[in-house]
Amino acid sequence: MFRISDLCAILLYLAAMAGIGFYFGKKNKSTEEYFLGNRAFPGWAVGLSMLGTSISSVTFLALPAAAYVLDYRQAVNSFAMPFAALLAVWLFIPFFRRGRATSAFEYLEARYGPFFRAYAAFCFVITQFIRLATVLYLVALPVAGMTGGSLTTVIVVCGFFIALYTVIGGIEAVIWTDVIQTVILLLGGVLCMGLMLYELPEGLSDVLRIGLADDKFSFGPVTWGLNDRTFTVLLLLGVVSYTTDYSSNQNVVQRYIAAKSLREARKAVVLSAAMSIPTWMCFFFLGSCLYAFYKVVPDAAVANLAADEVLPHFILTRTPPFLGGVIIAACLAAAMSSLDSSINSISTVCSVDFVKRYGRERSDASLLKIAKIIAVVCGMFMIGGAAALVHIPKESVNDFCLIIASMFGGGKLAIFLLGFFTTRVSGRALLAGLIPAILFNLYLACNTLGWVPEALRMPIHAYWTGILVNAGLALVAYLASFRFPCRRNLTGLTVWTQQEK
Repeated sequence: MFRISDLCAILLYLAAMAGIGFYFGKKNKSTEEYFLGNRAFPGWAVGLSMLGTSISSVTFLALPAAAYVLDYRQAVNSFAMPFAALLAVWLFIPFFRRGRATSAFEYLEARYGPFFRAYAAFCFVITQFIRLATVLYLVALPVAGMTGGSLTTVIVVCGFFIALYTVIGGIEAVIWTDVIQTVILLLGGVLCMGLMLYELPEGLSDVLRIGLADDKFSFGPVTWGLNDRTFTVLLLLGVVSYTTDYSSNQNVVQRYIAAKSLREARKAVVLSAAMSIPTWMCFFFLGSCLYAFYKVVPDAAVANLAADEVLPHFILTRTPPFLGGVIIAACLAAAMSSLDSSINSISTVCSVDFVKRYGRERSDASLLKIAKIIAVVCGMFMIGGAAALVHIPKESVNDFCLIIASMFGGGKLAIFLLGFFTTRVSGRALLAGLIPAILFNLYLACNTLGWVPEALRMPIHAYWTGILVNAGLALVAYLASFRFPCRRNLTGLTVWTQQEK
């Protein structure tokens, strides 16, 4: 049963987040402050913010659930993060910090032309809109179950507070609340783990003994397979996913630019990467502790619960008053650190890449008002979209997210990497690769959802979609560049021309 003391802890947390938003809201007098905090953030704060943003809304529950029900194979893709982080430190950060860029997609206009800037920005905005609704909905499910409130009420209350401090406080509120939220979610995970280990008769020894006996620490088979989640496939998926994030995700790029110097931006990426893998492994180990706990301390109710409902059950039944509320607040923090970043980045991209780029000449004060209006619309869409998802069967939500992400997310990595690493790929060559890549993307999405006739269906796991689409786009575009070579001035826009004067 939910306790009043737990509710007090949650309300204190939400009030603190709103208070931070109002505090920083008084300082926002320009778009430079609202979008980038005057490019003055220290590396450690940016790094913690990046860590918090990378931990999705359901990480707090989904990773322990994955380890509880299976093993650690879903942790494998995170092992690729150091590779992507090194690329960012060496290459991506200097590129995005050149000049006075605000958006990640400004680079694409300089490299290929305005169409690809608009295309990539549009794809980003669509995927982030869908992400906002989905993330809020998914985190509301366990929170509603833990608090006893209605799903719609949880969506509205949480969504309101997230939108409030993000709209008012801008990027400063986002980054500093992310820092606090990251600390809270780490504290929540450690508290859960500590309580389990304390109540187990032999503590850590029980977890290790049971986990080894039941093969709960496996990272999956080291084999290739188009239709299986093997170690090799997940590692390759991680390389594509994290390189995409570090090279073309506005949530990440905006933090590169917001750091007060190149050195601080690099420090932020190193700190985030260094903390991310231990953090994720901590949450996987939390799942191992949960598995061992209910093996040693049986609970008849657990047998009827889905994997992602077991940790909420532990929190409600085995934690002291108020402490349970702190842990639920940690679950909320994992969501809010992702959602506030998405709202702010959508506002930035829409304002810079569309309103400022294609609209009439405006004063900075006018653009700032528009940015806040866009952020309000994002918050309304987030709440309304999440509430609409309540009426979609839970099993269909993942499929819905998959098809949207596949339709609008494919190819961005290839577009940016071809820009960085080649001098011959032109906008026309890239377009020649993009059209078949989008069609192939749609086919793979429909194939995953079972919408393709049996005779045309391929036994390919959804994890391969991004890998194959990016590889296909890069190959076709590069071959097309022999027919349509680049004739633009690429000084400072590629690895090979970066040092030219």
